Amino acid sequence: MALTGPTGPVMTREEADRALARLSAEREAVEASLLALQDHPGRRLLEGARLSGRTRQQWEAAEPGLALLWSLFDTYSEALAAARAVRARRSRPGQSELVELTELLRGAGVTLSSSQLPVAGRTLTAGVRLSEQVSLVQLVDRMNDWYGRIMAVATAADAVWTALPARIDLLLAELGRVQALARSVGVLVGEHPTADALDGLGKELAALRDEVVCDPLAFWTPKPTGADSERDPVPGVVETGRYDRAARAVDDIRLELEDLLRLRDDADERLERVAAVLSRADATLSEARRARGEVLAKIAATEVPAVPGPATAMRERLAQADLLRQHGQWHRLAPLLDTLEAAAQRELLRARESLTEVTAPLAIRAELRGRLDAYKAMAARMRVAEDPELIERYDQARRMLWSAPCDLRAAEQAVLRYQQALRQAGRG
Repeated sequence: MALTGPTGPVMTREEADRALARLSAEREAVEASLLALQDHPGRRLLEGARLSGRTRQQWEAAEPGLALLWSLFDTYSEALAAARAVRARRSRPGQSELVELTELLRGAGVTLSSSQLPVAGRTLTAGVRLSEQVSLVQLVDRMNDWYGRIMAVATAADAVWTALPARIDLLLAELGRVQALARSVGVLVGEHPTADALDGLGKELAALRDEVVCDPLAFWTPKPTGADSERDPVPGVVETGRYDRAARAVDDIRLELEDLLRLRDDADERLERVAAVLSRADATLSEARRARGEVLAKIAATEVPAVPGPATAMRERLAQADLLRQHGQWHRLAPLLDTLEAAAQRELLRARESLTEVTAPLAIRAELRGRLDAYKAMAARMRVAEDPELIERYDQARRMLWSAPCDLRAAEQAVLRYQQALRQAGRG
């Protein structure tokens, strides 16, 4: 029958040795963890930072655990040393030593003073500060609890401080370069919304940096309970939404300004191209007006459409664009020049369509002349060119087509009659 003590069955020598080895290993692990916590960059930064918000609240709750952890560790080490001393009395401990080891290793044999208790558990009774009796296992659990609370705050703060401030500083430097680019193309604060947006982004990034430095936990989202900590040892995610939006806005504005910079370099050439297109449109309209006079003189009974006048308004807008170029108003020139390029192409197309409409009767006359000559050549190949009827109808059609003014309807009918006579002669 196994012997029992105040804490239950008395440990055997082998059980006591195994417990001592395990607790000694735990002591080494706890000491290594405390030393790592002492050197943790997040903890060092938290101690010297000007904190606010959620971070200040959580750090004020966790920071007292730093000194308490070392105090609890010293108590744990002393209790373990006492157990080792009992075990060292004899190579084969007797019953009294085993009972004492059982009490020290399993029982609530560790006394915690009031200063080692949570604030809520400190009271005074009859002028005596209360204490608490715990076991070594409970003492380790208490140290692990404090360590976890402190490390949670230090790790989260360090993750945020590692991820965001340096990136914000780089973005602020990029913002400065973009603002210099804006000034170089005449985009100034108070005169252009893009410059005002850049100024607002600078204030937003400065405020964001201050918030990150003072309250990093406001930008930290812990992992849900039960998340896989082995595959992802970081217990949460840094919220970078505000930074990402600002970075995208800076990049969009940079691209817009680079377009203005290219416009500054290409403005002369683009304005010259617009002027050249308008000149071609004017020349085409002039040709259409000359052709209209020719049609009215040479084609009878034809309604010839009027030719529109030159694009005077376009010339005025082109002069306005050139004035903007001279004064370096690139942000105002950009949309105007895009509009002018499209409008100039439309003006040239309108002039060409007008020329086509005006010269349509001349094209019809030329087509009829070609058909008549083709039919005459066909009559020669068929050896019927000397047919009197064909000669008569050919002469009639030719007089109509080569006289002025030319009646196109009558000339077409004359060509058609010559074609019909050629078919009959061919059958004969």
